[in-house]
Amino acid sequence: MLCLLAILLMVADLHWPRMKEGRAWLSLVTTPLQWVVDIPARVADSLSGVVVNRASLVRENETLKSEAMILERKVQQMAALTAENIRLRELLKAGERLNPPSRLVELIGVNPDPFQHQVILNQGLEDQVFVGQPVLDAGGVMGQVVNLSHYTSRVMLITDARSAVPVEINRNGFRGIALGKGTLGELEMEHIPDTADIQQGDLLVTSGLGGRFPRGYPVARVVEVIRDPGRPFKLIKAEPTARLDRSRYLLLVDYRSELSQIQAEPEHE
Repeated sequence: MLCLLAILLMVADLHWPRMKEGRAWLSLVTTPLQWVVDIPARVADSLSGVVVNRASLVRENETLKSEAMILERKVQQMAALTAENIRLRELLKAGERLNPPSRLVELIGVNPDPFQHQVILNQGLEDQVFVGQPVLDAGGVMGQVVNLSHYTSRVMLITDARSAVPVEINRNGFRGIALGKGTLGELEMEHIPDTADIQQGDLLVTSGLGGRFPRGYPVARVVEVIRDPGRPFKLIKAEPTARLDRSRYLLLVDYRSELSQIQAEPEHE
């Protein structure tokens, strides 16, 4: 029956002109139904697009975060390299000012004992390092080698409580001993006569006495002169010129040839 009805509608569509108008009206009636039927598909497409866009945005956001972190790390490395380059240039200039031979070494360790101000260098007996060898940075004297192994050496800083560096006032040549007090940024000169001409800001340099440090290396700068009216002595507090807690590349100074020349001069005369 349905097949016969379909055949009759097809024949009427071909031969009856008014059938076209009926088909147009019929399509007008069915159009809203088509829209309603199509709503789930369109909603599904929209949701799929939203999900895809969100996933894409999340991936893009993660990629941008990763790239930003990489760039930030590179900037930090660049800043560190720039600062290290500046320190090496300063150290190179300091090495050029030294008369005795010197060599560049790297600080590779710090003694964790708070009562011992010591650092470890990456050269030792195999590199001809010797006990008592002075160690400097771009600012001045840091300390001296006190212990050796084949490939490393241990340096006692000038602020160690056992350290004593013969110094003189660069302005007038007054001599004394700069003592370490166990505080990283502090040195003291004790039993200084009250009449001694020492002022705040005076530069202390190595005097060359004692045979450990060649003469003329910066050691510290006077920051305070303490006078006790009831005593004939005054106390001098000074701050090291070397960057004891920041320098990584240092200079080992071989002063033995200079000392041998000084000791040989009287014999030559």
